[in-house]
Amino acid sequence: MKKRLIVLSTVLTVGSLLLAACSDNQGAAPAQGSNTPTSTDAGKTAAPAANALTEQVKAADLSKLPNIAKQRTDTIIVGLTDPSGAFTPYFQKSGYDGNVSSLLYTPLVTVDNKGVPTPGLAEKWDVSSDNLTITYHLRPNLKFSDGSPITADDVAFTWTILHDKAYDGDTQVDVLHVKGGKDYKEGRAKTIEGIKVIDPLTISVTLDQPNATALVTLGSDVLSKAYYGKDYQFGQLDYLKKLHEKPVGTGPYKLDKFIPGQEVRFVANENYFNGKPKTEHFIYKTSQGDTWQFLETGEVDYASFSATKENIDKLKKLGFLNILPYTPSVYGYVQVNLEHEQLKDKKVRQAFAYGLDRQSIYVDANQGAGAIANIPSSPISWAYTEDGINPYKYDVEKAKSLLEEAGWKPGADGIREKDGKPLSIHFLGSKGKQTDDFIAVATENFKALGVKFQPEMFADFNSLVSKVNSGDFDMVTFSTSMLTDPADGLQQFVDGEIKGYNNPKFKELYDKGLATVDIEARKKIYKEIYQLMNDELPVIFTNYKKTVYAYNGRIENLSVSPFNGLSTSLPNWSLSKQP
Repeated sequence: MKKRLIVLSTVLTVGSLLLAACSDNQGAAPAQGSNTPTSTDAGKTAAPAANALTEQVKAADLSKLPNIAKQRTDTIIVGLTDPSGAFTPYFQKSGYDGNVSSLLYTPLVTVDNKGVPTPGLAEKWDVSSDNLTITYHLRPNLKFSDGSPITADDVAFTWTILHDKAYDGDTQVDVLHVKGGKDYKEGRAKTIEGIKVIDPLTISVTLDQPNATALVTLGSDVLSKAYYGKDYQFGQLDYLKKLHEKPVGTGPYKLDKFIPGQEVRFVANENYFNGKPKTEHFIYKTSQGDTWQFLETGEVDYASFSATKENIDKLKKLGFLNILPYTPSVYGYVQVNLEHEQLKDKKVRQAFAYGLDRQSIYVDANQGAGAIANIPSSPISWAYTEDGINPYKYDVEKAKSLLEEAGWKPGADGIREKDGKPLSIHFLGSKGKQTDDFIAVATENFKALGVKFQPEMFADFNSLVSKVNSGDFDMVTFSTSMLTDPADGLQQFVDGEIKGYNNPKFKELYDKGLATVDIEARKKIYKEIYQLMNDELPVIFTNYKKTVYAYNGRIENLSVSPFNGLSTSLPNWSLSKQP
């Protein structure tokens, strides 16, 4: 399993910080979601999904707002797990660092609520007819937070250091195959052939092969060449570490002060291209504690929770909170070990998809705060489809029939056998409610199918990953992080994460989906991919998460993007006067 940055907490980052897979208990859902005001016991029958929140609920009585929150006039506070202080884009040590830098930087190209590219610092772009060359046109009069101009030279510098042999971050620039990028990285060239500065506001980049994700990936954050490149020498990037806590950015806020273990303070950036933010001060509260308590007492203005009926009812009862439903751009799945003989057979994997009561595990046990997934895409993506997709509704008899067809017959002890070997599943999971729910239901489900189920639990995610990397497992549950482009949800099937999966047809379609930037053409390709994956089940798709955001009813103009989190609307947040 490759090392990726985990995007957690308030999910402010765009799609540049992606991880191939993360534990269901440490996934891309906001970290505050684990500090829910109430909990649900595993196996408990709860309210159906129909009772889930579908539209925003306005605060019923702002007079109930705690005094500490009433006294704030120009400051908004949000909770965040303590970042490391590495606030330079592309060099963050965790998704929490990325949440900070997302307020300090604005990308050249961002995405809208469907994941479609939309202008950021670049006012427009052109793509050549062969889809190999992208030309970005910067907005005029752009400035960094220190007042210096942003030009195409800064963009070229940013792309250059991401190709430096010393760069060891998690950007996906390498896989884009910028023309001459490999020669630069290996020291055979002094510059990168495919990068051309046309004029101070125009820059082009040429790829060796088309890639539809290149527009947004290369259109990410811009670093100041004058500041970050002053001491740059090829092969030497350590000097950047001393600049991480003193960022010069392009975003709506500037870093005021970072107090490890306590808070990150921001002040509005008067040089922000879209105008100075309406609220002068913003604070990430990083002190350890109960998020529910912080919200209830007014110490923070915003938090996220699992969208259970209990949580929603309790949040409504406080009276001073607006409540906003949110579905993040992630999907959950059960990774199966395709290198183990019993799981190589598609019929066995399909049998398990039918035989696992995913509705009970992911929807009912979470009081409707979830939905069933059957493809590697979120419902909020422009590429999502249910056309021609098998829902694999819970059907024990269908599952048994498929196992029979695959040659697995019940033995004397009720456990199915084939060629003298019993059908057993060694399951791995991280300790947590989601895993508890899975094990409780799966134990009964597999018993009904005549399968021996052997769960193994891990106290920390790194230990679980180590076990997965060793190959000593049959099944393990994971969730993706935020997915910006539909190709992101397929990355693990082409980069070796899912060992044992090697279908030439899938690879052909995957490459075809990246070879054009025409969204309508790509929709047709991804529909074909999803139908293929839904049939083959290289993993068993499980669920989509549902979350609610609760925030101080005085905050106006707040919205949450499935792909950008809060960062898009945050510059427009303002605090209304007391009622």
